[in-house]
Amino acid sequence: KNLFFAGQVNGTTGYEEAAGQGIIAGINAHINGYGGTPFTLARNEAYIGVLIDDLVTKGVDEPYRMFTSRAEYRILLRQDDADMRLTERAYNLGLAKKDRYSLLKEKRKTIEDIVNFAKNYSVKPECVNTFLEQYGTAPIKHGCKLIDIINRPQITIRNIAEHIPEFKTELNKVEENRKEEITEAVEILIKYQGYINREKTIAEKLTRLENIIIKDKFDYNHIQSLSTEARQKLIKINPETIAQASRIPGISPNDINVLLVLSGR
Repeated sequence: KNLFFAGQVNGTTGYEEAAGQGIIAGINAHINGYGGTPFTLARNEAYIGVLIDDLVTKGVDEPYRMFTSRAEYRILLRQDDADMRLTERAYNLGLAKKDRYSLLKEKRKTIEDIVNFAKNYSVKPECVNTFLEQYGTAPIKHGCKLIDIINRPQITIRNIAEHIPEFKTELNKVEENRKEEITEAVEILIKYQGYINREKTIAEKLTRLENIIIKDKFDYNHIQSLSTEARQKLIKINPETIAQASRIPGISPNDINVLLVLSGR
């Protein structure tokens, strides 16, 4: 209690791993001293969340490195939207200034405006077929929405904008020093929307289990319906939530079902 560790003492190796733990340790040390709810990052919010969750639930047999392959939500943990995921949380903690938060809100609105334009703008065959054939993709026979054209692998926002003046005008509303960043974000959102939505759905389902608190709630020694290994691991780790328990090696789906029943779910 009142002691926060980071780095090698926790079983990790590497500068980035130590720095990630260090900022979370510092945040929570401040909260511990001045009051507030402990700060954590979920596995679908940041690689720091994956790292700390792995250390807590799985332990280490050798020095831990944070590889991207350890995260199950890699599509959500993209580098291009780190600011979208974390700036607001940093602002609420007092770590990000108001001007930075304002830039984030502007970026978010600009991206939404461009995506909505692409969803609603209709493209006619005579306007784009020559362009489509030049880029080796099939011409369209009927009118369609601009977003359907951008979804094609051969098409980018930059090359299609040259042939649709209204779309180019929409893009030109973006400040020049932020145009590349925002254009990339829009293109990724449009082209990978299906994959992103699917991963968000999976993450949201598991988030429900994150909301079922079980820490210090049960005497695992007396729950005979749990496997022996599960009882030993649960006593040793004492997980915060059902979701965290489900990630502990040796905890089976049957063990999780037992905990759900005991939790009244």
